[in-house]
Amino acid sequence: MKRWSQFAPLLAAFTAATALGQTNAPVVGPIPRTDRNSQLAHEQLLAKARQGGIDLYFVGDSIIRRWGCSDAAYRDLLANWTTNFHGWNAGNFGWGSDTVQNVLGRLENGELADVRPKVVVLLAGTNNLKPGDTGEKGEARIAEVTAGIRAILDSIRRQAPAATVILTGVLPRNSPSEGTTLMPTIRRLNARLAGFADGQRIRYLDLDDRLADRDGKLLPGMMHDGVHPTVQGYQVWADALKPLLTELLGPPAKGDHAPPPTGDPSAQPRP
Repeated sequence: MKRWSQFAPLLAAFTAATALGQTNAPVVGPIPRTDRNSQLAHEQLLAKARQGGIDLYFVGDSIIRRWGCSDAAYRDLLANWTTNFHGWNAGNFGWGSDTVQNVLGRLENGELADVRPKVVVLLAGTNNLKPGDTGEKGEARIAEVTAGIRAILDSIRRQAPAATVILTGVLPRNSPSEGTTLMPTIRRLNARLAGFADGQRIRYLDLDDRLADRDGKLLPGMMHDGVHPTVQGYQVWADALKPLLTELLGPPAKGDHAPPPTGDPSAQPRP
């Protein structure tokens, strides 16, 4: 017989959809990644979680991961991460290409168990959005991501009940193949996500107007591929986070006892 905890994310998603009046909303459950590299990365993140010492927990997809990982390709981003978050005991639990279902799968399979962070920064959803997700297709995708974020929030609340969550809206994107076509969908999605904020245990942070103009075109220098921020783009995010982190955690300490960053297993040099 399956344990009750395995059904909790599905029940949470259904309850959230009903509360939002989305009678046809999808019920989004955890979907663990099955490729070996992602499984190895999950094992690394489980080991990081077991080390403890994490007060500030970042979770999401590659936009989170690249900021605080040990890969040589992103040394400049790790330096920016350290400059901004040293002293707050920050741990990075992002993984590339994760959908909201995949993020939920990692949280439900040990990456948050017994960590007990004081603050969680969550960003997920862009990998659920596909080219052509506009109009009715866009509305269906918005419903999927909204249900997934609700399930993630409920998973965090269940496993880390004392934590305050800073839910970051899906970042604006202008990939070469899409241009600004997805921006209306992203903005409607973020308006939905903003409704989860209560001003206390869930804070909402939207970076749209700091990264893109009114037409949805990215501001110069913010993204290097139309999706992933540059150092300049990450600094915009850090500048928006730091007043909230200071309010919730106090000023950063001189020392830091978070575990060291992890990296992409496939990028590690072989012995």
